[in-house]
Amino acid sequence: MTINFLPYGDRAVLINLEQKISTDINQTVIWMATQIEAAKVFGVEFCIPAYCSLTVGFDVQKTDYQTIVKILKRLNLAQNTISKNTNFNKNKTRTLQIPVCYDEEFAPDLTEVSKQTGLSISTIIALHTAQTYHVFMLGFLPGFPYLGSLPKELAVTRKATPRRKVPARSVGLAGLQTGIYPSEAPGGWQIIGQTPIDIFLKNEDNPFLLKAGDVVQFYSISKAEYDKTHK
Repeated sequence: MTINFLPYGDRAVLINLEQKISTDINQTVIWMATQIEAAKVFGVEFCIPAYCSLTVGFDVQKTDYQTIVKILKRLNLAQNTISKNTNFNKNKTRTLQIPVCYDEEFAPDLTEVSKQTGLSISTIIALHTAQTYHVFMLGFLPGFPYLGSLPKELAVTRKATPRRKVPARSVGLAGLQTGIYPSEAPGGWQIIGQTPIDIFLKNEDNPFLLKAGDVVQFYSISKAEYDKTHK
């Protein structure tokens, strides 16, 4: 596997893999992050996985770009890829079941999604809950999970005019991705429901419910169940 090292500002190294959305590539990115963290490279402060790249941040008071790249290359990340570590997924993957209420009150864009896809609302819900989703990365907002991939039948465009306020815990669609808004924010995803579960736990030491590499499956709940869970 070919990987490229690039400067990312003056405090980080960007490690690029093949530039496409792929679960295998993303799992390799996540695996690389675990290897770098396990190596306890002097001066490295954080690793942030994305779809097909990894950002490695470092303390400029302790090291520099050239030194970090030399150390990372000595780890032989390109040779020791996830394909040689078959137990990685089994040992590291968590599966989380997340409830969603798809009632009209929480799903202002279900009708629009129905128009774009030609599917009934009940079919949209059935498809959305029928499979598991890989957490590719967190971004956009603190704790916002990019989940994929959706069934092709559910592929929709973002809203032409983003909303100024999307409620926290809203579940949306965009392209072949689905995601959950961890907090109230502007956004252009098509909102099809809301979970009563907080995924951004701001007062916790580990504030994010989800992390890259997790697996998520949604299941449908009633408004009464939503109200009982979210107090």
